[in-house]
Amino acid sequence: MSRLFVCFISPIFLWANSLSSQKPNILFILVDDMGARDLSNERSTFYESPNIDRIAREGMKFTRGYATCQVCSPSRASILTGKYPTNHGITTWIGDSAGEAWNKRGRNDSHLPPEYERNLRASEITLAEAMKEAGYKTFFAGKWHLGSEGSWPTDHGFDINKGGWDVGGPRGGFFSPYINPNLESGPDGESLTLRLGQETADFIEAHKDQPFLAYLSFYTVHAPIQTTQALWQKYREKAEKMGLTKNKERFLFDRRLNVRQVQDCPIYAGMIEQLDQSVGIVLAKLDELGLDDNTIVCFTSDNGGVSSGDAYATSNLPLRGGKGRQWEGGIREPYYIKAPRTTKGGSINTTPVNGIDWYPTLLELCGIDIPKKQKVDGVSLVPLLEGKTIQDRPLYWHYPHYGNQGGEPSSIIMEGDWKLIHYHEDGQDELYHLGKDIGEQDDLIAKEKKRGQQMRKKLDAWLKQTNAKFPKPDPKFDSAKREARWKNIESSGKQGLEKRHASFLDPNYKPNKDWWGSSVD
Repeated sequence: MSRLFVCFISPIFLWANSLSSQKPNILFILVDDMGARDLSNERSTFYESPNIDRIAREGMKFTRGYATCQVCSPSRASILTGKYPTNHGITTWIGDSAGEAWNKRGRNDSHLPPEYERNLRASEITLAEAMKEAGYKTFFAGKWHLGSEGSWPTDHGFDINKGGWDVGGPRGGFFSPYINPNLESGPDGESLTLRLGQETADFIEAHKDQPFLAYLSFYTVHAPIQTTQALWQKYREKAEKMGLTKNKERFLFDRRLNVRQVQDCPIYAGMIEQLDQSVGIVLAKLDELGLDDNTIVCFTSDNGGVSSGDAYATSNLPLRGGKGRQWEGGIREPYYIKAPRTTKGGSINTTPVNGIDWYPTLLELCGIDIPKKQKVDGVSLVPLLEGKTIQDRPLYWHYPHYGNQGGEPSSIIMEGDWKLIHYHEDGQDELYHLGKDIGEQDDLIAKEKKRGQQMRKKLDAWLKQTNAKFPKPDPKFDSAKREARWKNIESSGKQGLEKRHASFLDPNYKPNKDWWGSSVD
């Protein structure tokens, strides 16, 4: 007697199996100058970031995520190429002075920085190019700063470019009308930050039926610091309730510049909230279209928060320093990856990871091979995302320039908790154990001579291997003038900073008649 077997397949199984066969989308969110402590999920009690916190909560948060440089252009190039700055050639922000031209800045520094690549090389096979070749629709919005015309996003694999061009900051400010050849101005007073989020959401809706790379590269929270009157008021009142308006001293001189020690700037807090709102616009669109379960969401920054120089906007404590500087505040970043069907929500990973790792990680998650002609320095973090481990490795940094924020020409090697900084001006080394001294206050180079020598040997070998360029002594250097400059910064410079930043919390503060255009009718 024959028997009939009937197999019932669950609709949920069919749905999950269908998802697994689709190419995942990527939403890559890159913030400009965001510090490692600038988010509420990173222990800030003043700033508010519920939408960004959601990415960390639903994915994996790396507590030791690093940019490849303490300034923007090198880090941005590394994300797109998988290479250290020494290998892609962009070792400082594009537009920075080098050689004899550095003297025109009147800083009286001891060395002249070396030249560097001023455009992302056409020979680089970028993340966007690799994904486009694999059938992805590619989109870029916001800050590019990787070269002039001929080396814009559409020259490096992006099908669509909304706002990316030569410059590193928002010409004309954060409110429309914009001065940007690749982004049409919206209504007067429109927020650039919100506009970029909406452009990204619109792209996702238009291409929801094909795999895409949406690369949202914000101009915020870079200077100039600007927000709306309503957001300023919200955070001024919050600062008052927290007792922050009573602060008499916000800055401490550290080696070459004054450094902000407290998060209480209501303008900057408003910028972070508007950034978070923009991220929320994009995440909501993924939810609305049912794409959340098939979209990899990444979030990071290109360098540390600006605690000295520029707008002196935030504090990175307990990390030392900030943007442009060689300590943890200059290179440690928020670093989150939410990869559906791979990461476990709310997972925390303490492995040191780097901007060079985005490239191989995202390609592996999408099932795309690294192009044979693209020699990458990074490693795939997929094993970590799956709860496994990766092989221990040293991480390196090389910044042979001077930061506008007090940074010194230096190179770094990091092995586990040990971090050695080599200074090119005087040849000295510093050695810190980050596990015991996250603020890099206790230099152990004299106590740990053997370890320091071993790490320095590895660093020197890496610099030689990557054909690193170095600063050269300036024969016109006048040490007395440099010392005088530093003393002036520490005294009258600090007084001016204290007065200006206290004024941001004055109930009658008003930057101009229309709050940078944000309140224009």
